[in-house]
Amino acid sequence: MAKNLVIVESPAKAKTIERYLGSSYQVASSNGHIRDLIKGNNAIDIEQGFLPSYAISPGKERVVQHLKKLASNSDRVYLASDDDREGESISWHLKEALELNDNKVQRIVFREITKMAVLNALKQPRTIDLALVDSQQARRILDRLVGYDLSPLLWKKIKPGLSAGRVQSVAVRMVVERERAIDRFVSTSNFAVSAFFILSTEQLLKADGAEKFKAEAEAFGFLEKCKGALFSIKSLDTKALKRSPSPPFTTSTLQQEASRKLGYSVNRTMVLAQQLYETGKISYMRTDSVNLSKEAIQNISEIVSTTYGASYFQARSYTTKSSTAQEAHEAIRPTDFSLKVASSHKDEQRLYELIWRRAMASQMADAQIEKTIATIAISTTDQPLIATGEVLKFEGFLKAYIRDQTDEEGSDEAKTMLPPLHIGQELSLEKMLARERFSHPPARYTEATLVRDLEEKEIGRPSTYAPIIATIQKRGYIKLESREGFPRTYRLLTLQNNLIHAETPTEIVRAEKQKLFPTDMAAVVNDFLVKHFSDVTDYNFTAHIEKELDKIAQGTKIWNQMLTEFYSGFYPKVQATAEIDRSMVNYTRLLGRDPATNASLIVRLGKYGPLVQLGIEADGREEPPRFAGLRANQRMETITLEEALELFKLPRVVGTFETLPLMINIGRFGPYIKHGSLFYSIPKTDDPFTINEQDAIATIEAKRKADTEKLIKTFPEDPTIQILNGRWGAYIKHGKKHARIPKDIVDPKLLSLSECVSIVENNVKSKKR
Repeated sequence: MAKNLVIVESPAKAKTIERYLGSSYQVASSNGHIRDLIKGNNAIDIEQGFLPSYAISPGKERVVQHLKKLASNSDRVYLASDDDREGESISWHLKEALELNDNKVQRIVFREITKMAVLNALKQPRTIDLALVDSQQARRILDRLVGYDLSPLLWKKIKPGLSAGRVQSVAVRMVVERERAIDRFVSTSNFAVSAFFILSTEQLLKADGAEKFKAEAEAFGFLEKCKGALFSIKSLDTKALKRSPSPPFTTSTLQQEASRKLGYSVNRTMVLAQQLYETGKISYMRTDSVNLSKEAIQNISEIVSTTYGASYFQARSYTTKSSTAQEAHEAIRPTDFSLKVASSHKDEQRLYELIWRRAMASQMADAQIEKTIATIAISTTDQPLIATGEVLKFEGFLKAYIRDQTDEEGSDEAKTMLPPLHIGQELSLEKMLARERFSHPPARYTEATLVRDLEEKEIGRPSTYAPIIATIQKRGYIKLESREGFPRTYRLLTLQNNLIHAETPTEIVRAEKQKLFPTDMAAVVNDFLVKHFSDVTDYNFTAHIEKELDKIAQGTKIWNQMLTEFYSGFYPKVQATAEIDRSMVNYTRLLGRDPATNASLIVRLGKYGPLVQLGIEADGREEPPRFAGLRANQRMETITLEEALELFKLPRVVGTFETLPLMINIGRFGPYIKHGSLFYSIPKTDDPFTINEQDAIATIEAKRKADTEKLIKTFPEDPTIQILNGRWGAYIKHGKKHARIPKDIVDPKLLSLSECVSIVENNVKSKKR
């Protein structure tokens, strides 16, 4: 038996570390947290200074028993969970749950899983940092208090099953407020002029107007002036510019860049980064520091000089904007810069390359750029045209890492150079355009831009960004969707051959790809919380709480004192809000009256989501109210009376098929066709409000054909058993049970009833095991 036991958080990390240590060490995994607050309202004794009660997490009993046994047979136990607040808490819970003596247990930390880092950590053990543990404990207790007090209020006042949280509610508020800003936005337009000249070298020179015109008449007047005008180069100005590299990645900038460049979700990025970290390929991936160690910079210096040349290297140090960043930590970087291929997994390798390039570029020279500005005079007006171009004189960091124009740093790196020009050179106009352009509303959040704004507001920490976004989507407050744009016309004036031609083309605008949309439930819950619990959803207050937790971690504040200060103001609001009548919670909106019946039309939340209701009690009508669900892209806040009346066109009969009517409607699970007693889902490509008889019949026949192809064999003596063809091959269906047919059975049609029963029973037994 090994004399030393090292306990880490994950099996993958354990395997990596075990390779570095000798036979006197055994490495085991706790699989994350092993204890948590007990369930229910008795988890925290508020009267006893917020004293928490912990229990072994469900499913972790065997893990704890195994680790206890290993620890009892070891002379020393090293707790090697992650080097952050959460990791320190895991180590403390392990010490408590495993009942380890102080003289037997030691804490070690490392921010990269390399042999040198692990061996150095073993040479510098320490005790558990109880200030960090108190900080995590305070955060966990605070979140439980907020969740357990607010969630029941939402159940009573709005809808059962809802939840609220200290940070998730703030994130939801940001998305809801952004959506409302988009709704309020009123687009304005102007006209931008572009001119195209053909040079004697057959090259094309593009220039833009120095100013934009507010109205079409002004743009038309400018083009009129340019009829028959002479164009010439008035001046050529050359400027030397430089561009500097970005710092190496922090958690949030990695999430943003992986979203932009690789299309990864925030959660996907963190899963891949975790795998790279646990296999020793990158440093710890939860960090808000932009620092690099001296060893890392020296490593980069050698690789840059060898790969690109000594002139490309430039040592740099960076400081973070965050007031709470832990500068003692490092940015995310490769553990060995000479390693170009870190994984055979395609997505892991792509993320590794991104990290490698960004860290390398951070220690490289500026890119040297020569920018040329050509001013083009027009003989008939004082308003000039401007042509710009750039020439890359020295690539510098761009050799390793090319930013794109969507980066937060801004500009497009790939501007083309101007053709050879000289002052006084006359230009031949090929055509001139004046195009109407529209102002854009605020951009909807992506997962990455929401992380960016959370970080800027100092809400949450590197370890919490991905869980926050995952939680608000899981709770049904936010949807990640792509939506098609809509057509919009614009005016285009073209001056060519001294003639002005006007046209009205169409463009598709406001198409959204993987954006965050708030649900109606999110808007209702947000308004309730903002009205009654402004502190909880206030950006500054939430950031203040994070700073208070940091003070606890630094040992300058007592954890239960901080909780007392928060709860003394929070709990009275919970008590006061509990007395509010449910009808006072405003989640109903009057749209107007139905012109045909004069019945009131309202939009409100129903049991299964938002709906419109035709007829209310105050109308005094004998007819019962009618209900209709909102369509996919409709929202309670923006739906109009006309749009709501359209919803009552369902159910509608579009024709008959096989003597039975074809009825179209929308149900709980989406739009469908009812044909006799059978129901057929309408494909997403069809609109239930416009689908016709022919399309409905085609949908039914396609479903019948698919069902026929799916059915391989039935048994008249037992209709509950069928052999079907599924997505992953043939399988047996027996009631609600499904069993895959073994690969050694070549033709499923030859199976007998008894053989099918046997396969199903064996499948059930193996699942139980």
